[in-house]
Amino acid sequence: MANHQTDEQKIIQVVKSLFKNPCTFVAGAQNVERIPQYPFPEVAFWGRSNVGKSSLLNGLIGTTVARTSNTPGRTQQLNFFNLADRLILVDMPGYGFANVPLKIKYSWEELIAAYLEARDQLKCLYLLIDARHGFKDNDIEMMNYLNQIGCIYQVVVTKADKISLAAHPKLKEAMEETLKSHGAALPSVILTSAERKQGMHELQQSIAKVL
Repeated sequence: MANHQTDEQKIIQVVKSLFKNPCTFVAGAQNVERIPQYPFPEVAFWGRSNVGKSSLLNGLIGTTVARTSNTPGRTQQLNFFNLADRLILVDMPGYGFANVPLKIKYSWEELIAAYLEARDQLKCLYLLIDARHGFKDNDIEMMNYLNQIGCIYQVVVTKADKISLAAHPKLKEAMEETLKSHGAALPSVILTSAERKQGMHELQQSIAKVL
């Protein structure tokens, strides 16, 4: 029990010291050759187009670091953000946006595969799922891919404010049941709302464990 309490206290201290610092954009990579190298651990954020990645990142940091848009497919490169010279946050292009030209779609796939399959600094991928839709076919496809390459990922539900509070436990339970058949997935699900700041502290604690 004492060790458990000590670990929790350490995580709380990391959260307090880490997320009070400025977070700055440091690089963007549109192709494999431009993926930068840093001596810090990384966490990345991925999900369907328009799932709310940029809003989540801004809510997580507490200030605007990623540009938000109502237009799906706005993030067209790997965007790297430096948090206090201790952690790199990576905003990845979304998947499942049908209106992207095939040439661009294939270049994104090559970029993402190169990053996910060979990035030693990547400690955890945060896979974002829209609360209104749950797991869709392309989410499951990406989860199977992450299982295959052995990339550890944490499912984060976005836009939880768009469904009723009464629906939260049922959604969480159903999604965690699905995750039991996905070997690279962490077993729990984090419910968040960038608009209402819901789940941000839990997400910060999850990231703090990386350090």
